[in-house]
Amino acid sequence: MRTRNPTLGLALVVLGALLFILNAGVSTVALRGGIDPLTLTTARVTGTFLVLLVVAVLFRRDALRPPGGRLAGLLVVHGLVGVAALQWTYFVAIDRLPVGMALLLEYQAPLLVALWARFVQREQVRPRLWVGLALAWGGLAAATGIWRGLVFDGWGVLAGLGAAVCFATYFLVGEHGVGALDPLRVILWSFGVATFALNLLHPVTGLAGAHLGANVSLLHALASYSAPLWLVLAWVVVLGTLVPFGVELASLRHLRATTVTMVAMLEPVGVNALGWAWFGQALGTVALLGGVAVVAGIVLAQSARREAAPIEPPHLG
Repeated sequence: MRTRNPTLGLALVVLGALLFILNAGVSTVALRGGIDPLTLTTARVTGTFLVLLVVAVLFRRDALRPPGGRLAGLLVVHGLVGVAALQWTYFVAIDRLPVGMALLLEYQAPLLVALWARFVQREQVRPRLWVGLALAWGGLAAATGIWRGLVFDGWGVLAGLGAAVCFATYFLVGEHGVGALDPLRVILWSFGVATFALNLLHPVTGLAGAHLGANVSLLHALASYSAPLWLVLAWVVVLGTLVPFGVELASLRHLRATTVTMVAMLEPVGVNALGWAWFGQALGTVALLGGVAVVAGIVLAQSARREAAPIEPPHLG
C-alpha cells in the first residue's frame, strides 16, 4: 500500500501553482513578442503532446491504447473544449485584459458547475452555495474595479467568460467518466485530440514567421532583460505546462483531489499579485480583498455540492 505524505503533496501542489502563476507572465511576454493567441495555443498544445507522447512510448506504453465507446467521445469533448478552446480563450483574455482579471473571469467556472448541478442535474446543495455565489461575484466586481465604472476590452471579457465555460465543461466531463481513466492516458489523448484539431485550424508551422531567434523584452519591471523568443516558448511548454501539471498530478498520490483543487484556487490571487509586481497593473486594497473574496466564494460554492468533483482542474497559467 502506498504511503501518503501530505507535507510532500502540499509542497508539490504549491510548486505547481507557483509555476502556473509565473507562466501567465511568460505567456504575456510571448504574446507581446509577436505571437498571436491562436499560434501560441497551437504551439503550447502541440509541444506538450509531443513530450507526453515520448514519455508514454518510453515509460507507459499502456497509455497509448485509445479508449473506446462512450469514454472515447468524452475525451474528444475534453480535448476540443477542455484543452484547445480553453487554452485559446485564455490566451486571448490575457492578451487583451490585465492578467489578474483574465484569471478571475476564468475561475468563475466552479460557480457555473455548481449552478449546473443545482438547476440542470437537480442536485441537492447546501445553503452556502448562495453565500459563495454572492461573495465571488461581489469580489469579482471589487477586484476588477467595475464599481468605479472602469471599461475593459469587450472581446477580452468575452474570452475570459468563454474560458470559464470551457473550464466548467472540463469539470462536468470529468465527473461523467473521464476521471475514471489513468491520468496520463487522459492527458495524452486529450492533448492529442486538441493537437489534431488546432493544427487543422492553424498549423504550428505558422511559427516559422515568428522570428524565434529574436530577443524579446521581458517587459515592464523586467524590461532591462530580454530572452530569445524560442526560449520563452520552451518555458511555456516545459515549465509552464508539463512540469507544473506533472507535480500536481504527483501530489494526488498524497492528497485528495478536492484538497489539490482548493489550494490551486490561490492562483487568481497570485496572478493579480504578479500583474502588480511584474506588469505594473493596479492592485489596490479593495482589488486585493476582492480577489480573496472570489477565491473564498468559489470554495464555498463548490463545496456546497453534496458530491465534490473528483477530477483535478486544468491550469492555464
